[in-house]
Amino acid sequence: MESDRLVRTVGGGRVLLVRADITTIAVDAVINAANASLAGGGGVDGAIHRAAGPELMRELRERYQGCPTGSAVITGGGRLRARYVIHAVGPRWRDGNHREPELLEAAYRSAFALAAEHGCATVAAPAISTGIYGFPIELAAPLAIGTAAAALEAPDTSLREITFALFSDSDLEVFARAL
Repeated sequence: MESDRLVRTVGGGRVLLVRADITTIAVDAVINAANASLAGGGGVDGAIHRAAGPELMRELRERYQGCPTGSAVITGGGRLRARYVIHAVGPRWRDGNHREPELLEAAYRSAFALAAEHGCATVAAPAISTGIYGFPIELAAPLAIGTAAAALEAPDTSLREITFALFSDSDLEVFARAL
């Protein structure tokens, strides 16, 4: 893959694509692919909770009573290198006729807005809903990248760099085509 396909300048910032463990990236905020009960889980959610430590779950329980699909909440980063974890709840894929694309876009939009509200310049995001929730990555990638680009183009945003940390080479390739 050509390296120029992995970075795009957008507005006053840039979108990056990397194959990486999201818990190891040094950024202001990491976006977690959370579930609506904010109860921790498998995949990215489980990895972030394990890396951040028990204080992450403690803060979630103290501050929130769940989070609706298509929205996001924020906590401290615990033991992560990130200052914040933004818990975004994407939709479970049913058949594409139950507002899944709209809800996925809303989850990313909410997460990027929270990052900007908290003065974050750098954010790392996973491919929300594409794991156990079954959202087809070929449909998710353009939505994710388009929403990131819109967040970087927003007037007076603090956001300067949005990195998509992808789990596999095939996921990275799909995002690279969308970029």
